[in-house]
Amino acid sequence: MNMTTKTEAAALHRIDEEDSNTSGNPSLMDVLEARLSRRNLLHVGLGTAGAAMLASLPACGGGSDGPTPITLGFNPVAKNKADAVTVPAGYTATVLYALGDPLTAATPAYRNDGTDTDFANRAGDHHDGMEFFPLNAAGTARDAAGSQRGILAVNHEAITDQFLHQAGVTARPRPAAEADKEVDAHGLSFVEVQQAGGRFAYRRDSAFNRRITPLTPIQLNGPARGSALLKTKYSPAGTQTRGTINNCGASVTPWGTYLTSEENWNGYFTRSATDDAARGGSAAPSVVSLVRYGKAQGASSRHGWETAGADDRYARWNISQTGTSADGSDDYRNEMNTYGYMLEVDPYDKGQAARKRTALGRFAHEMGVFGPARAGKPLAVYMGDDSRGEYIYKFVSAATWSDADANPANRITTGDKYLDNGKLYVAKFNADGSGQWIELTLGNATIAGYSRYRFADQADLLVNARLAADAVGATKMDRPEWCAVHPVTGEIYVTLTNNSNRKVEPSSSSQHQVDAVNPRSYTDAPTATSSSGNVNGHIVRLREAGNESGATTFTWDIYLFGAEAGMDPARINLSALNPENDFSSPDGIWFSRKTGLAFIQTDDGAYTDVTNCMMLVAKAGQVGDGAAQTINYQKADGSTLAVQTRVGARPTTQNLRRFLVGPVDCEITGITETPDGRTIFVNIQHPGESVAKADLADPSRYLSHWPGNAGYGAGGAAARPRSATIAISRNDGGLIAADGDDVLG
Repeated sequence: MNMTTKTEAAALHRIDEEDSNTSGNPSLMDVLEARLSRRNLLHVGLGTAGAAMLASLPACGGGSDGPTPITLGFNPVAKNKADAVTVPAGYTATVLYALGDPLTAATPAYRNDGTDTDFANRAGDHHDGMEFFPLNAAGTARDAAGSQRGILAVNHEAITDQFLHQAGVTARPRPAAEADKEVDAHGLSFVEVQQAGGRFAYRRDSAFNRRITPLTPIQLNGPARGSALLKTKYSPAGTQTRGTINNCGASVTPWGTYLTSEENWNGYFTRSATDDAARGGSAAPSVVSLVRYGKAQGASSRHGWETAGADDRYARWNISQTGTSADGSDDYRNEMNTYGYMLEVDPYDKGQAARKRTALGRFAHEMGVFGPARAGKPLAVYMGDDSRGEYIYKFVSAATWSDADANPANRITTGDKYLDNGKLYVAKFNADGSGQWIELTLGNATIAGYSRYRFADQADLLVNARLAADAVGATKMDRPEWCAVHPVTGEIYVTLTNNSNRKVEPSSSSQHQVDAVNPRSYTDAPTATSSSGNVNGHIVRLREAGNESGATTFTWDIYLFGAEAGMDPARINLSALNPENDFSSPDGIWFSRKTGLAFIQTDDGAYTDVTNCMMLVAKAGQVGDGAAQTINYQKADGSTLAVQTRVGARPTTQNLRRFLVGPVDCEITGITETPDGRTIFVNIQHPGESVAKADLADPSRYLSHWPGNAGYGAGGAAARPRSATIAISRNDGGLIAADGDDVLG
């Protein structure tokens, strides 16, 4: 996940923020202004055809009478900048699993001083998306209702590299020992946890414990398997790769496996300054593809692992064309093409190879979440591409769902059935509140005839899904991140974290004009180096036509706009947030299956002068429960640009309030629950990550000491900060965040 901060220097510190969509796709305002005069634009309202579609929606999906009258059952947590995890009165948060924790009995305890090694047998860094996979009481098999024991699957997105080494990061060329540690600190963890005495702890000696790192063999599945674009020195057949990296959001498949995403993987690779010529020039297909995915020639890598030695495990990070083969089987020119997918893993079975699902497309996957699984209907997976000006996607399976597959004999091959064949769509939003899912297929003449890139086949299209989405004019969004599906209404929620390139009057091809679904551009002005654009982000929600996962049209509105409570209600605080529920930069969003409550997590740099990042809990409504609102902007020539958007019902503290505030300089991300809804697990990512190498020897200069200062692990009040998973429970044993024992009907 990415953070946009107030200063340009801080923004550069978060080098995973990619911006490579310079396509000429029109904004919604371009389309609307081409059809309507300015006078008519000012009168587009809820009386339009789009509003009629919103008004005609049933109260909820699936034949239900709507969400049960669940109420929030906790007092709001105040904004704060404490170096601690703050939860409501009556709740307890305990640290469960932190960076460096050993996963075998033979691995030494974590010293947390930069001297630790063997990260292939320790918890990785930057805990992110995760899921709980329940076990029976004996800990021998899956039990869908098991709430006392289970396997936590945890993404380790990235690293705070300075703290991993005793004296900080060595300049390039990188020492092999440092590079090896950093590589292994990425990837995934699977760790058994068990409740005893009312508290969860992890089992260091569990047979389920394991790591998947960027060096673990991974199978490539789906239409792109064996494609010429995936052939490398490691796998000349183009059927395998090594590892997964920069994993963000995660979800559970309907058949009980882990689906994790690969987000900003492009930053880990380097290209030589003369690589374009080696590949045939700037118009060569591979060069066009590389540039579209944010890797121009001469681009450096994030950590310089390719400089750590001549061994193949380092050479793979240099994707320059150095070999003489026609297909790339003698170098790593295609290595980056083996990253950027959804990855499926069976947490219960170490013997099953993990699979990258190429049918779901290749881009900066922030998240993939399933729509409702209904017998005889196809499955849908909703996905966001987390970069400025990128798109929202949907995959629809060719196979229709069978309830018998909910507990199959072989879970991972069940994934082959549903995730290796289907249709990939991209979203196009219309200003009237409607939208289309456009299939990405060579059968579409616009894609087949796209002048910027000639697709060789469907495998090529999936590997270069961004280019296919460009071709059909998909709607550029403000960094689509997590997706979540309401367990009752079936509506899809997508967080749009922020976008510094959203402008009233764009001045370059990388900037995007405000439009109906991305309607805000403003300045957050407490300092002279203020951010501008869509500073605080928003959450869009979609309802499929007929509530069908395979629908090709939808309606939409904006559920919530992030904002400071005191900001202008006509242009910025459109959701009328108050001090008990205001927030900035929504990133994670997740619905409890037990209560139906929404949990919203932030990854912020715009409001951190007031508060650390946070998590809120909401009782969500449904598409169309609000009204249209027009935002008027004055252009440089004195004219007015009127942007009409659709704002969801304005929340109150009764249905949206702050539940948690994290320690200093962290992101709140990743959430899951036990099946009984009485424990949730939340990740605290990179507390105190902003540290200079020169300050490592002086703990007083660290921004955070959490969780050492909370009594967890070595170091105490002077500890190096660590990413960690926490377990949160209610002291009376009740359901999390709900009043009493309210559950979904």
